[in-house]
Amino acid sequence: MTDVESFRAELAEFLERELPSQLGELPPASADYWGGRTPELPHPSSKRYCDLMAERGWTAPTWPKEYGGGGLDKERAKVLVAELRRVGLPLPLIGFGMSMIGPTLLQFGTDEQKREHLPKIVRGEIRWAQGYSEPNAGSDLASLAASARITGDDIVINGQKIWTSYADKADWMFGIFRTDAGGKKQEGITFLLLDLAQPGVEVRPIKLISGASPFCETFFTDARARTRDIIHGVGNGWTVAKALLGHERTMIGDVFGAGGRGRPATTGNPLVELARGYLGAQGGRIADPVLRDRVTQFTIEERCFALTMQRSADAAKAGHRPGPESSIFKIYGTELNQRRHELMLALRGPQCLGWDGDGFDPAELQQTRDWLRSRGNTIEGGTSEIQLNIIAKHVLVLPD
Repeated sequence: MTDVESFRAELAEFLERELPSQLGELPPASADYWGGRTPELPHPSSKRYCDLMAERGWTAPTWPKEYGGGGLDKERAKVLVAELRRVGLPLPLIGFGMSMIGPTLLQFGTDEQKREHLPKIVRGEIRWAQGYSEPNAGSDLASLAASARITGDDIVINGQKIWTSYADKADWMFGIFRTDAGGKKQEGITFLLLDLAQPGVEVRPIKLISGASPFCETFFTDARARTRDIIHGVGNGWTVAKALLGHERTMIGDVFGAGGRGRPATTGNPLVELARGYLGAQGGRIADPVLRDRVTQFTIEERCFALTMQRSADAAKAGHRPGPESSIFKIYGTELNQRRHELMLALRGPQCLGWDGDGFDPAELQQTRDWLRSRGNTIEGGTSEIQLNIIAKHVLVLPD
């Protein structure tokens, strides 16, 4: 066998024989684990599963071994994800540490910063939140006003961040703050990391139209950070922030557009299953020809996008960092997700109208809330209008 085939065989044996013997019941593919100091457990074995995989660096398979990663090349990393999906296991760890600040630290962090923070991310010991937007600095992010005043080895932070997703569950925050109010606004911004478990930090959840509260607003009153947690130097935060946005937009496109982090290979098409359940089937086909055509067209587009995202992931594993093309992923992925939920409503017919009550089962009520939540997809992470401007300027190189 080739080296890759040997790796696949050893991995399959570990996942199918050794892992169950060490864990007992395995977490299902839907059990997303975010880690943290006081982690929420979607399944009783989620943390132990993460720990066992982290021992091998497989929570971050392509990160260098010296920082806790697996040191795998892109072929072996691809095999790892494929094998997890084949046996119906989730990724052992997800979150903004894995998808955003980790890759950014690999690019811009000092060796000391990498050795302090990356192993904790790999082991799921710290859950991260993002501090970018402010009430008066959304699409025009460089107009941010939250201040960071350097005093010796400390940084004193004052101001407010908004849309800080899951900040009420996070341990640390990465964000951008103003260290210089003079000159060009992009030049006075510094990227830094700070511990949220301290006096002077207040987090308030924001309830969405769906009824959930994953978004938060975060207030800083003389909160403290350390100068050694400034990334890429004072005043250079805008460069770091833009690079991280590339990772964020790719992540959003993947999560919303390509059916999340991937369904297990053994799972069928949920839209087809939903359609058959509500509309019936004729010879195995969705009974309504119009909706059958819509499901087919959507499935083709979803699959094409998933393959495009896979090519991008392969390029990232080969060392290519996200560029302006991440804006394309973000636009297409979020709009695809909105269309997915609209199609699910159409398939359910009158059963899509419920908010609560005995006439609707929990799955129907959740789908209605998920549809409402999806309306924000084309706003969060940078509006579609901003992404179109980036594509026009940096991909198509159109004149101003």
